[in-house]
Amino acid sequence: MLSGVSALVTRCVGCITTASLVSLLCVTKTQSAVSATPTCHRPGLPEVIWRGLTTQTTSTSPMDKLHDAKEACLWGLLIGDALSMPVHWYYDADDIKRDYGKWLTGYVAPKKHHPSSIMSLSATGGSGRSGFSMQKEEPLIGNVILHDKLQYWTKSAGASVHYHQGMSAGDNTLNALCALRVCQTMARVDPDGDLSPRDLRSAVLADYVTFLTTPGSHNDTYAESFHRAFFRDWIPAGKPVGKDELMKFAEKRYKEQSSGRADSQLAVIGAFVMAVPFVLHSAHLPEAEAVRNTVDFVRLTHPLPPSQLEPYVELYVKSLHAVLNGASLQEKAAEALQSPLLGGSGTWKRVQAFSSEAAGYAKGSDMRLSVYQEAVGHFGLACYIRGSLTSLFFLAHEFHDDMEGGVLTNTNVGGENCHRGAALGALLAAAAGRSGQPLPQGLKDGLGSARNDLMALLANSKL
Repeated sequence: MLSGVSALVTRCVGCITTASLVSLLCVTKTQSAVSATPTCHRPGLPEVIWRGLTTQTTSTSPMDKLHDAKEACLWGLLIGDALSMPVHWYYDADDIKRDYGKWLTGYVAPKKHHPSSIMSLSATGGSGRSGFSMQKEEPLIGNVILHDKLQYWTKSAGASVHYHQGMSAGDNTLNALCALRVCQTMARVDPDGDLSPRDLRSAVLADYVTFLTTPGSHNDTYAESFHRAFFRDWIPAGKPVGKDELMKFAEKRYKEQSSGRADSQLAVIGAFVMAVPFVLHSAHLPEAEAVRNTVDFVRLTHPLPPSQLEPYVELYVKSLHAVLNGASLQEKAAEALQSPLLGGSGTWKRVQAFSSEAAGYAKGSDMRLSVYQEAVGHFGLACYIRGSLTSLFFLAHEFHDDMEGGVLTNTNVGGENCHRGAALGALLAAAAGRSGQPLPQGLKDGLGSARNDLMALLANSKL
């Protein structure tokens, strides 16, 4: 009888053993003063289940911790991006307060106009600025991608159109939406992780092309240079859409362009956003495999000579992979900041100086924020990879145990804060998730158009 009940309860609550069931069933009842003999009664099954559930502790197995860290990491990526969206590329941080009346403390919608926008100067047919190309290019914007957005890129629209005009508070920019699509594709085509890395890349690339070329698939107005360069080269290649044809095109493109003149507009922090899902998908694998899987994908979207971008991708992937698997974010950020790639001891001395100065002011104060603004301005405010990654690791080091403080500070220092914020948010949230710290519910609830897709992904699949 006992073994039958035990089996039934185990199926119901998942982890009540026979031994623990005995202790649940034998309950001491207070007797009269004449008799103090314990009496064993048998409670109903609902009572047993309720007691079992209230006495269970949260599972702390390594795989459960990794799962929690991966889910938090994706939340953090989207949160870090969405917070910064309205003040993306604000290179004068004071413009944030001028436009919004205060430093941002949550999600807000962007203004229609941007104080330092140069979108009207951006090439609509390829990478970089409109004057960079030696040949006249047909606009990709409005015809191949961003189908209803060309009007905002033209000089007739004015010089101050916001890069993300028309979006709502909590919405994500294009790169972050692409990252979410990568995770969705991975969950669909490789739920058990047994697909070959090349086949997985081909599926992701095919979905990427479908997503960007489908009218109405998103509501962002801007696409950075790597998107425009990809589709500029995709058109003369015959607009391949099949997985095999796309992989042949992308691999040939990398082989040709990685040995030629580098496009400086591609060696940027934006490359990391779509790369994060590959780290998540490879988090259970050895570090070297996670690095290789991620770098191999980045080559398809950012075909550069290896020295231009890959060492920085490797440094970030190693750090995120380690944090997902339980390493200290503070220690990994310190290691990165002391690496020769980011300036070694000279950079580390500046980090310590800025950190010491910031510690002299109250957390959350304007004075402390001003130190962080100065620091990021010193290390790198723009998108270019060495400076932006140094700034990212500086903020990760400062806010290793304060995800919300870190992503909000990133927002309010300005510059290339969306893509830096996505990569930073992924790191900070991974550390929080791994240590069992919940992410701020308000930041999760306030996410905009991507929230429902993220919730469905997490509910129905594993990252």
